[in-house]
Amino acid sequence: MPWCPLYSLCLLCAVLPLHHNAPEPEGPAPDPAHYRERVKSMFYHAYNNYLENAFPYDELRPLTCDGQDTWGSFSLTLIDALDTLLILGNVTEFQRVVDVLQESVDFDIDVNASVFETNIRVVGSLLSAHLLSKKAGVEVEAGWPCSGPLLRMAEEAARKLLPAFQTPTGMPYGTVNLMHGVNPGETPVTCTAGIGTFIVEFATLSSLTGDPVFEDVARRALKGLWKSRSDIGLVGNHIDVVTGKWVAQDAGIGAGVDSYFEYLVKGAILLQDKELMSMFLEYNKAIRNYTRFDDWYLWVQMYKGTVSMPVFQSLEAYWPGLQSLIGDIDNAMRTFLNYYTVWKQFGGLPEFYNIPQGYTVEKREGYPLRPELIESAMYLYQATRDPTLLELGRDAVESIEKISKVECGFATIKDLRDHKLDNRMESFFLAETVKYLYLLFDPTNFIHNNGSTFDAVITPYGECILGAGGYVFNTEAHPIDPAALHCCRKQKEEQWEIEDLMREFYSLERSRKSTSRKTTAGPGHREIPPKGNDASPSESETGVNGKKGSKRSVPLLRCPSQPFTSKLALLGQVFLDSP
Repeated sequence: MPWCPLYSLCLLCAVLPLHHNAPEPEGPAPDPAHYRERVKSMFYHAYNNYLENAFPYDELRPLTCDGQDTWGSFSLTLIDALDTLLILGNVTEFQRVVDVLQESVDFDIDVNASVFETNIRVVGSLLSAHLLSKKAGVEVEAGWPCSGPLLRMAEEAARKLLPAFQTPTGMPYGTVNLMHGVNPGETPVTCTAGIGTFIVEFATLSSLTGDPVFEDVARRALKGLWKSRSDIGLVGNHIDVVTGKWVAQDAGIGAGVDSYFEYLVKGAILLQDKELMSMFLEYNKAIRNYTRFDDWYLWVQMYKGTVSMPVFQSLEAYWPGLQSLIGDIDNAMRTFLNYYTVWKQFGGLPEFYNIPQGYTVEKREGYPLRPELIESAMYLYQATRDPTLLELGRDAVESIEKISKVECGFATIKDLRDHKLDNRMESFFLAETVKYLYLLFDPTNFIHNNGSTFDAVITPYGECILGAGGYVFNTEAHPIDPAALHCCRKQKEEQWEIEDLMREFYSLERSRKSTSRKTTAGPGHREIPPKGNDASPSESETGVNGKKGSKRSVPLLRCPSQPFTSKLALLGQVFLDSP
């Protein structure tokens, strides 16, 4: 039992439900081969309906069998699903989609885009697909993985986000116009996750392209948050990126904060960075001291540590998986079993669950087919082989198919109490939910490689080892091969050294020739012309995808880009109600 600083909190601790034992198994253990095929069928039912009814829009509307743009008009579902195709073994469709994306996606558009969502869904997917291209049978160009069309697309998209980082604190704005930069009237209030969720993608970009700007801005943003933590070691939910002052002071592990903690751990693993891991471990101490109660995690006031909201959010279900990555398996399993009990109560995880009351929170009863609990099950199954984790996978498949499957795809569950549906299928359903389910039931997938096999790639600057395993998933479940980050460093360093030598040579040569021109000019003599400014490589032009130009309102997701008009804890609501 954790120490409760106030008597009222002790009363709260006393009524928290305890679920330390695994739920009773129902019937025989799930057959992984059977459920792999079920998951694959789920994927193609959703994917094919997106292609037939929604492409080139961002998302499928499964109840009306049409499409809508939501996060920037990128054909987002197609981008987000790309590496899932390869994990399911469909190299032919992977190759076709790579060609389609090169021809149809254009980032030079007058669209206000979420910096956070564009990074995790678009940049992350393109980087992952780029690094998996050779495995998928794509004919890669000379110099791969340090060059390639998907890498250039990822870099172009990321450069569109860089203006958002031009703030006094280094912490980025939440929204940027892809053509014009940050709008003059843009709100400076950004959620914590929208600031601290870049190091995986941006460090990968810097390593592959040789341009340090991406990793530099990501690290500066992380350090800005680190400097802004409270005296008791917690961070709030929303902060003003211009002044550095906290606007929403509720601290927790869920919505608006979640992937900041995730990226400290994954960035540390990807980059072998002790500083990032030490930052997370310090946060972990404060989280356990102030927010954990009997293996649940509550929301507390970041300066005092007093409970502000005794709720569990579905987005928090990533936490057991993150705990497994640092080897804290026992605590991870106990928390996972608490969350699994909620799933069994409703057939899904409601967005908010009131822990003392053991029921949903008003206006937060929905389940948009989120992946987080399945993600944790996948990680923990790799660590423990506990069959309870396969039972969660089975329950997820059965629930999703029974409740949300419709003729044109899978629909968001608007209310888990009566199974009303909403006319939306988020791109993360194909990028994350289906992928993690498949990987849970496919322990021999190449993603789970333990280093026993690998590919040796010959680059112009030496041998590069890829595909040995240890993939680091970004927060949208796009796997990054950590070995790839070492493939291009030597190349870029040598390139810079050669350029410096050549500049020095040309400078000396011009100086020498200017003094000797009067006596050495003669037949056949040509002066080496001075080297002009290096022109940046021209971006390959892409065709317009022909989408309608109408703008649609963007529903709330993990890190809302809408103007912030109320504090987090107001009336116990983390996000504003949908308009």
